[in-house]
Amino acid sequence: MMIRIIRAGGRSMKSLSLFNKEKVLLFVILILGTILRLYGLNWDQGFHLHPDERAIVMFTIPLQFPKSLDEFLSPSSPLNPHFFAYGNFPLYLLKAVASFLSNFEPSYLSYDRINLIGRSISAMADIGTIFLIFLLAKKIINRTTGLLASFFYAISVFPIQASHFYAVDTLLTFFILFTLYQLIRFYEKPLLKNAILVGVCFGLSLVTKISAIPLIIAVFAAITADFVLIFIKKPHKPHVWLPHVPRFLKRLIFDGVIIAFTTGIMFVILQPYAIIDFQEFLKQNLLQSEMTHNAFVFPYTLQYVGKIPYWYEIKNVYLWGLGPILGSLSFLGILYISFKVSVEHYSSSEERSDESRRSIVSSSRQARTIIILIFFFAYFLIVGKFAVGWMRYMLPLYPLFALFAAIFALKLHILVKRKLKMPKRLFVILNSLFIILISVWTLSFMNIYTKSNTRVLASEWIYKNIPENKILAIEHWDDGMPIGGNIIYKTLELPIYGMSDPSTENEIYQKVQESDYIIIASNRLYVPLQKISKNCQEWNLPQERCSHNANRYYEKLFNGDLGFKKVAEFAIYPTIPIINIPINDQNADESFTVYDHPKVMIFKK
Repeated sequence: MMIRIIRAGGRSMKSLSLFNKEKVLLFVILILGTILRLYGLNWDQGFHLHPDERAIVMFTIPLQFPKSLDEFLSPSSPLNPHFFAYGNFPLYLLKAVASFLSNFEPSYLSYDRINLIGRSISAMADIGTIFLIFLLAKKIINRTTGLLASFFYAISVFPIQASHFYAVDTLLTFFILFTLYQLIRFYEKPLLKNAILVGVCFGLSLVTKISAIPLIIAVFAAITADFVLIFIKKPHKPHVWLPHVPRFLKRLIFDGVIIAFTTGIMFVILQPYAIIDFQEFLKQNLLQSEMTHNAFVFPYTLQYVGKIPYWYEIKNVYLWGLGPILGSLSFLGILYISFKVSVEHYSSSEERSDESRRSIVSSSRQARTIIILIFFFAYFLIVGKFAVGWMRYMLPLYPLFALFAAIFALKLHILVKRKLKMPKRLFVILNSLFIILISVWTLSFMNIYTKSNTRVLASEWIYKNIPENKILAIEHWDDGMPIGGNIIYKTLELPIYGMSDPSTENEIYQKVQESDYIIIASNRLYVPLQKISKNCQEWNLPQERCSHNANRYYEKLFNGDLGFKKVAEFAIYPTIPIINIPINDQNADESFTVYDHPKVMIFKK
């Protein structure tokens, strides 16, 4: 009896020690994620160089509480941002946090400081996502998978970059992942409380950005998972699955109504002017929807003309957002999990015996995994088909990429450990080398935030080297140059996107002749316009879309035929530490470089 107590106590002490170790590791991962997301937060030195963030700030600052109920219910209410490209909740959240902090420092409500509040909120939301990945993975697989998935997401490059902007995407990712976590809890215990929590989280996702709508598919999967699994396993045996139909329909109707009602209530409370000012809400969202089907809607989406659906997203996630090593683990993990679920042999290595590992997985575990996979593939298939492919559109999938990578990496770890009977010390060294290797891309990218923004550096050069009586030509639809400084130059704007019109082309060349310098602030215009011209016939584009005139203009500029010579170039690239090898990322999606490290070129007559 005493021996049993001692053994039981030993197991308890061991479990307690393991639990404390996991808490310490999770804490270290969260600290690492925090450092990576907060370092270099003022990356543009206060010049507001992210256009979407700038728009959010400009629509947030004027927001005020209405003086009466009638004013609140009016489309002209001071609480109506009149901006629905994103949800209204991020604007209200930014205003609320900045207003609270202004009690201690009034400047936090100013244009110059409020964007830093937004970036801090963005970083905190992404740190919350790191923690949520741990919780989600622990429920689906185990704690070890949760820790590794959290680590992988903490060092993922694109989430780190997105955390440096207040463009709602990190908030959206947090709420989508929170919804998925609540869906798993709801599946495990389909209580009224859990159904309401699903609706609350889903509502928060929608008022952050309407693109969270694919979550409906995951909600449906969570409600119907049990019945669908029974039907799939015994489709030709009605006597097995027919008795479950009444209970299935009851859950589908009752739980579906509860979740839908709660989601609707959250939407109305946190985005009331989508209802009150419905015409404007509909107009702006239809325009956004049109953009997702036609890359010619806006000039700044021309980079996506000729985009290959799905492949474009995969390429940018693999090469830039995650990096080749973590990207490989993620995509192999997706294939591995999909296969395992389909053959019903996917199981937790920590929770099952050797014999049990070879057995068919429980329906509960399989269902939880299927819920996540259904959302992943539904979101990817819907969003990946868009005519435009900003990298931020895929951000809600990055936590799941990290989860899949962790599952596959641990599986690989177990196989290697079994096949190669090496000393424990050597195995620890190999694990350490793997962590260092997988962190290289992260550290390479962080090099960007160790230096001043390229537009700031270029502006300093301009003020130092160009006299104030000189005329500068700048391109439209891009940030103006120079920024800051006390010298006010005369600038001429070149409407390059309109060069298909002969009168506009003549106007541009006339302005070029009047100018002393031409400044290209990023690759936003010259890359897509030249690409469209070169691929016009292959893509079967109408002649008026081909931008041949713009292509000829850039060819003349770059080869010197316009009478201008490049006298300065400012570029910062991800750089592999220690060996200092730069990684040229100019072929990445434009949004990966154009905000925090664009290449700036200055040409002199």
